[in-house]
Amino acid sequence: DNILNSMYQLWILGALDNTGTLTPMGRSMVEFPLDPALSKMLIKSLEMECSAEILIIVSMLSVPAIFYRPKGREEESDAAREKFQVPESDHLTYLNVYLQWKRNAYSSSWANTHFIHIKAMRKVREVRQQLKEIMDSQKMELVSCGNEWDIVRKCICSAYFQQAARLKGLGEYVNTRTGMPCHLHPTSALFGMGYTPDYIVYHELVMTSKEYMQCVTAVDGTWLADLGPMFYSVKDATKTRQERRQQTVEEMGAMEDEMRRAQELILVRKEQADRQHLGSKRSQIVTPGRREPGTPTATPWRTPKFGI
Repeated sequence: DNILNSMYQLWILGALDNTGTLTPMGRSMVEFPLDPALSKMLIKSLEMECSAEILIIVSMLSVPAIFYRPKGREEESDAAREKFQVPESDHLTYLNVYLQWKRNAYSSSWANTHFIHIKAMRKVREVRQQLKEIMDSQKMELVSCGNEWDIVRKCICSAYFQQAARLKGLGEYVNTRTGMPCHLHPTSALFGMGYTPDYIVYHELVMTSKEYMQCVTAVDGTWLADLGPMFYSVKDATKTRQERRQQTVEEMGAMEDEMRRAQELILVRKEQADRQHLGSKRSQIVTPGRREPGTPTATPWRTPKFGI
């Protein structure tokens, strides 16, 4: 079951095709020592021309915590954290923290003043350099989108569309696929911002007293339909229910045809391999005294010696 679930997750991300074969996207993802969703995000960022920003975000997600909250100075540390918050996204908040640290010459004192773990930030910089070296070896160009951070949010959505939630009621979210209630974490940039987006994607769920979504980004509903068509669709008012059902049947039929062709190709290749193996055995000429490969050497018979 775990193997099937893993394959299903890879299929969702486009790493496997309908027959379970590795796709070009999957082959690129294998090069990175990352969670599949983060690998997909990094590769997709090349196409969307925001790889410089996504590289930082992926690196920031490699450490467990960026901010710390010392006892007795909770309000002060919370105020420092709020300075970096980008209201639409925790991912963009992480990006903002790194860029500000870089502008301040990677200063330790600056990090301490803003209640940021300096060791964690150094680890982030190290991970970023390692990932950049892999990108360079794969001839993946580093491109910045500047201040067009909506592109970054859409790229994040391309990797997390299967982990989306929609607004239901006052400040309450439910998972779009399972209907399970999900809650914004109090430390999220989206928490208490006065505006709650209709759709969000999250990095992971943390189960405590409630199901809290960690590292959340607001997304457009049409992005979910574009990037995750196996789960979402924009309702077309011009089509009847019967026409939509017929479209689904046709898509399933096309998928089944693809799997059938793949199975036939596997059988043909197996038959070809069997014929080649049989032909190679027949081409061997039997020669007196010649041993077949792999045949053990016979021990010569010796005349027994009798004691007198």
